[in-house]
Amino acid sequence: MGERETAGTEALLQSRERRCMNACSRYLRRDPSKDRVWTLRGSDGDLCAVMVHAKQSLFPVFCGQKNIPPPRFLRTHVMQSLFGTIRIHSLQGQKEDAVILETVLEKTGLFTAENIDYDIMCIDRPPAGFQSSGPANLVIRKPQSTDTDTLIALHAAYEREEVIPAKSVFNATVSRINTMRILRDEQVLVAELDGRVVGKINTNAVTFTRCQIGGVYVHPDYRGRGIARRMTGEFAENLVAGGKGISLFVKKTNSAARNIYLNIGFEFFGEYRISYY
Repeated sequence: MGERETAGTEALLQSRERRCMNACSRYLRRDPSKDRVWTLRGSDGDLCAVMVHAKQSLFPVFCGQKNIPPPRFLRTHVMQSLFGTIRIHSLQGQKEDAVILETVLEKTGLFTAENIDYDIMCIDRPPAGFQSSGPANLVIRKPQSTDTDTLIALHAAYEREEVIPAKSVFNATVSRINTMRILRDEQVLVAELDGRVVGKINTNAVTFTRCQIGGVYVHPDYRGRGIARRMTGEFAENLVAGGKGISLFVKKTNSAARNIYLNIGFEFFGEYRISYY
């Protein structure tokens, strides 16, 4: 991406913001010395696709195109040269974009170890139907310094259950670093019951006009009591009141979480895929 393409790239990403929150976030947080952004113009000269590489992950934004037009920055020989110089741990994006890029990478000899499909869900108005959820003495609040160790443990459990690919090994040090970064950089709420922190929720991406919710987790001993619904509702209400739309992606197999989001007003907006290499 050249300097003259910055405005056009940002305009294209904003037009797809609901569907490509992670690409937008990585673009906005990119480190020019390490990360790369490629742009593609069609035969009419208009910018029509963007691809971001950051933190060993690829984020394609192909804008619904089934076939990438000239100048074909996905030519096999280009990709073979490219991936001889950078590492790729995952590919993340709208499912149809991810499938296109998976096919190209296979021609270079890179095959996925695991594919996980999600539903993209969004809300742009205050959520509803959550205010009475949870036990009467449930408290939803911002984290305090005394919560740090508990939050490290909860986030580690969340990563084991929802994030770590099946063939990967959990790394407690990396998980702790992730937790401390979230507490430093993101918005976070915790759920406290009888003096114990039993749940957490946080943003994991902030883009041009939206926040992405992630890290939603309730300790297994406290599930089924409406805690996640109340926690998610209050968190989303605060974000919307701050002028942000909200997006998230949830595993297609996680029916409990999907129902919580639907019941407070989230709507389906597309399909998302993370492919691990």
